[in-house]
Amino acid sequence: MAPARTPSSRGTSTLWPQLLLLTVAILAFACDACQQVTLYVPSKLDAGKLVGRVNLKECFRSANRIQSSDPDFQVFEDGSVYTRHAVFSSSEKRNFTIILSNTHNQEQKQILVLLENQAMVLKQSHPKEKVLSRAKRRWAPIPCSMVENSLGPFPLFLQQVQSDTAQNYTIYYSLKGIGVDREPKNLFYIHRDTGNLYCTRSVDREQYPSFELTAFATTPDGYTPELPLTLVIKIEDENDNSPIFTEKMFNFTVQENCRIGTTVGQVCATDKDEPDTLHTLLKYTIIEQIPKAPTLFSMHPATGVITTTSSQLDREVIDKYYLKIKVQDMNGQYFGLHTTSNCVIHIEDVNDNLPTFTKTSYVASVEENRYNVEILRVSVEDKDLIHTANWRANYTILKGNENGNFKIVTDPNTNEGVLCVVKALNYEERQQVSLQIGVVNEAPYTKETGFRSTMSTATVTINIQNQDEGPECSPLVQNIRIKENSPVGTKINGYKAYDPETKSGSGIRYKKVIDPKGWVTVEENSGSITVFRNLDREAENIRNGIYNITILASDKDGRSCTGTLGIILEDVNDNGPLIPKETVVICKPVMSSAEIVAVDPDDITNGPPFKFSFEDISDSETPRMWSLARLNDTAARISLERRDASFGTYPVSIRVTDTHGLSQISAVNVKLCDCVVENECTLRSDARTGNVETRLGKWAILAILLGIALLFCILFTIVCSATQSTEKAAVFPDDLAQQNLIVSNTEAPGDDKLFSANGFVCTTHTLGSSAQGMGGTLGSGVKNGGQETIEMVKGRHPTLESCQGLGHHHTLDSCRVGGQQNLDSCRGGHVERDNCRYNYSEWHNFTEHRLGEKVQLCNQDANQQPAQDYVLKYNYEGGGSVAGSVDCCNERQEEEGLEFLDHLEPKFSTLAQVCIKR
Repeated sequence: MAPARTPSSRGTSTLWPQLLLLTVAILAFACDACQQVTLYVPSKLDAGKLVGRVNLKECFRSANRIQSSDPDFQVFEDGSVYTRHAVFSSSEKRNFTIILSNTHNQEQKQILVLLENQAMVLKQSHPKEKVLSRAKRRWAPIPCSMVENSLGPFPLFLQQVQSDTAQNYTIYYSLKGIGVDREPKNLFYIHRDTGNLYCTRSVDREQYPSFELTAFATTPDGYTPELPLTLVIKIEDENDNSPIFTEKMFNFTVQENCRIGTTVGQVCATDKDEPDTLHTLLKYTIIEQIPKAPTLFSMHPATGVITTTSSQLDREVIDKYYLKIKVQDMNGQYFGLHTTSNCVIHIEDVNDNLPTFTKTSYVASVEENRYNVEILRVSVEDKDLIHTANWRANYTILKGNENGNFKIVTDPNTNEGVLCVVKALNYEERQQVSLQIGVVNEAPYTKETGFRSTMSTATVTINIQNQDEGPECSPLVQNIRIKENSPVGTKINGYKAYDPETKSGSGIRYKKVIDPKGWVTVEENSGSITVFRNLDREAENIRNGIYNITILASDKDGRSCTGTLGIILEDVNDNGPLIPKETVVICKPVMSSAEIVAVDPDDITNGPPFKFSFEDISDSETPRMWSLARLNDTAARISLERRDASFGTYPVSIRVTDTHGLSQISAVNVKLCDCVVENECTLRSDARTGNVETRLGKWAILAILLGIALLFCILFTIVCSATQSTEKAAVFPDDLAQQNLIVSNTEAPGDDKLFSANGFVCTTHTLGSSAQGMGGTLGSGVKNGGQETIEMVKGRHPTLESCQGLGHHHTLDSCRVGGQQNLDSCRGGHVERDNCRYNYSEWHNFTEHRLGEKVQLCNQDANQQPAQDYVLKYNYEGGGSVAGSVDCCNERQEEEGLEFLDHLEPKFSTLAQVCIKR
């Protein structure tokens, strides 16, 4: 594939039609970019028009200086060639040289640019003309381009497409793609016989940057000797779009007094022309500033960033600036397109002006005894922006307010300082007050002041006006002293008030307002106190021996004040010491004495040390049975002297005497109890006296009663079931499944024994020798989780099977009545039990070592090796378990029969329904 005409054997010619009938330039790239470039131009070129583009980087990449040998042409860094002046070409060819040089290493290269007349090329390329032939052609893509907005003449020849197979076949050329058979249709076409490619009208690059066409070469009979050829036609950009600012009006803000070079903002513009070319290389400039002088802003030409050129921006002088700005493409060249816009820069306020008082001194007045009143307003001047932190004032009182009588606040609407009295003043104390006040802004001051203060100050003189006042109760609380139990009618001085102006108490009347117990009366004119009832220092609600009453003092005009009179009651030894605890407990097994403590409601000066003694000396048993020993000033120890005294409660009268000999007798009940700690005796005593309900609570008692009722129901069901078993032995299986109905792991005898607090009672039973039909066992004949089960069912003869296979003969020989019980039923012999009484220790001694042997044997497997899974907390071995036993000693594999649960009496079913958890 090759063009029909080339300027050299190694170059490719391209036709560049020009806009406005001025320029058509075709850029041809040679294999050696520095050798020669041919551009096709019209016969006339106006000044500032694009001629074409030369690839300078491929020739000399490090060139930093570009020159043209022809002054009529100007070459830019991107290789664009523009006319400086109007060019007329009457000849067919014209050329000039582009000189590329590197000033650092003095290296230099040249590119020869050959300009050919476009009309001559079109004439030579007309289809009716003879096309130059080449020895060999290639079917391959050829670079092709055209300038947008071309004015023709149309159809405009672009290039020729030929196939090498045309030497052997008659080839017809055809074309498809966008611009041919798809919109925009019929923009391009190809001559069927010659392969010449034409454009029929102008194209806008911003709408169609390029076209991708597909060329076909076929013979008349439809044979296709070549693959389809892709042709890319690039639309060369022309500077036909002006840059446009992104906003019609830019608004920026900058603080006043900012430093030089502070960024104000950045403007931005866009250009629809081809990126990275001079057509979109924009330059920003400020055309005008309003107000004009002085110049305060500058704009970066490439980025559009606006910065300050002065630090003298003052919002209080000018708070807004207007800028007229321009953006121009072609890097600001005079022939570039441009657009203008406006920019508004607002000057932001900072606190660069201090508030100052409008006056340096103020005078105000206020009546005494008035408070929470406004007495003065002060104003300030501030040039900063109003209703901002730079303008709002903060007032403070610097001197003269040591007693806290005044405060000053800011009125948010007027920015004035409001001076108020918050604590009443007294004219009799001082008649004039001088204050020093200061003011600053809420925001900190921004300018440097050195050692000069940033606070403005002023002086305020306040004159206090006298006011006719009522009586003054000062101090508010006054105290007097009087002995308790003083006789009724005793008179003492009372509360005293005075006139603050005359410092006299004449003409003041007194009245009792609050007297909690009504013990005193108040004389109206003098305020003296008279005892109306007996005073008791130990009375209720008397704290620290002080009785408070409230007095109202008033003058003839009705003005009054209220004060408190505290009557200090001096103690009199009128109460003997007593023992508040009525009952003391002595746990006889562990202790033989108890501590008693006495108290005296009188003052400590009339109280301890106390003396303790027995009062009822006529009773000869008391001194012999008890003794008293003093522990400290307020306590003594009562000891039991007789060791053989029986348990019970003993009343004892003890006299306690204080330090001044006043005594009182206290009745104390000493309780001898069989206990370890005192609480055990107290709980047992309360249970016997019916106080369990008080200690346990109603819900606990209810739970106990329900539990007892449930227990009786279960026992009744067992008895009835046992009775039925005598008639129908087949109801209960022989595999001991009925053990689930009672607690089986008890160490005591069977369920027909009567238990006492200290042991158990045995009754005589005859154990039959026959082992047939027995429903209950006594011993450990059935190993169930390592536990020995002792059960007795009514109507059945119990057997002793714990000895089978072990060779042991058990004897229980500890009856106090001399009876003996032989447990020897391993062979089915006759066993007889005598009535006897055993305590817990005897039963424990009998069973402990035997149970230990059983456990030791049960804890071994067949090889007498210890079993590892025996002592486990989770090995539930009850009857009816689906999983069965996990114990190594369980020899039963069959399941427990639970069919009897379906034949229980109706009463048990009713009880079960009640007990079901809802």
